[in-house]
Amino acid sequence: MNGFISALTIVRSFRSCLLAGLAVSVATVGGAETLNFPSNATLQLEELNALDSYAVPIGIWSDGVLPIENAEGKLTKQAWRIDAQALTTLQLLRPLREQLRNDRYRIIFECQTEACGGFDFRFETVALPPPEMQINIGDFRFLSARRFGDDGPEYITLFISRTAQAGYVQVIHVGSASEDTLPVSAASGPALRAAEGQGDISLRAQLDDVGRAVLADLSFETGSSRLSDIRFLSLEALADYLNEFPDRKVALVGHTDASGSLDVNIALSKRRAGAVLERLVAEYGISRAQLEAEGMGYLSPIATNLTEDGREENRRVEVIITSTVE
Repeated sequence: MNGFISALTIVRSFRSCLLAGLAVSVATVGGAETLNFPSNATLQLEELNALDSYAVPIGIWSDGVLPIENAEGKLTKQAWRIDAQALTTLQLLRPLREQLRNDRYRIIFECQTEACGGFDFRFETVALPPPEMQINIGDFRFLSARRFGDDGPEYITLFISRTAQAGYVQVIHVGSASEDTLPVSAASGPALRAAEGQGDISLRAQLDDVGRAVLADLSFETGSSRLSDIRFLSLEALADYLNEFPDRKVALVGHTDASGSLDVNIALSKRRAGAVLERLVAEYGISRAQLEAEGMGYLSPIATNLTEDGREENRRVEVIITSTVE
């Protein structure tokens, strides 16, 4: 039990460091919104319009319809790239969302990938073009927020996704047409770093010290066992570890949130572990003799199931060293 608690402490400490590095301060300057990104974030593209309109998504795409709320005013569109690996879209979104709330914004809509409407939502929603803004169809999050000032409503939306190399954040802001100052985003916060070897060192340390680790950059939606096609640093680190120690055998253990029955969740969690196993075999050449897949359902949570963030953390796959290969 002490080893298990230590492993969770290491993982949570790692996540806390990432979130601290990505901390976003939101301040009101002459009615304008300021987002302070990490210093290793780069503004890829910015479009400014003194007076324009924007169809703000306020619901999921369903039956051929995307619910919107029309906003008019000064329109700013920005695409930011954060050069850091092994971040989940939740880790990118969470500090931004909290700072918006602290600055009197009300979150009016939030969704993730398939829960947004998947492919259809992506292409019904305003998005800046690649390569400045990259949106992974299999892994994105969207948020709409609104607040009211003396000159009426003010809107901001965030479109967040990631590739193997970086995180991407699209910011669209609609403010009062009477404002003299357009929204400004700066990159002066602490640098967010997840260097090539960082994930490997973290996972190796956990496996060597306590014999288990969470594959922290994997992401599973409610009811889904599909892994996106992007590169996961945790899997690369695990593959390197297993190649270096071919006599070691590991169990991949899937976990879910508490949505649904126990039997259904155990089956789902085992499929998730199986998806990781197949990726390790197919893409990294790991021997099946070193791997097994099991599922625990919702019986071993690491966070509360009462919030979406907690449920997101509980949807995970852990790796546990079980024995040496005979």
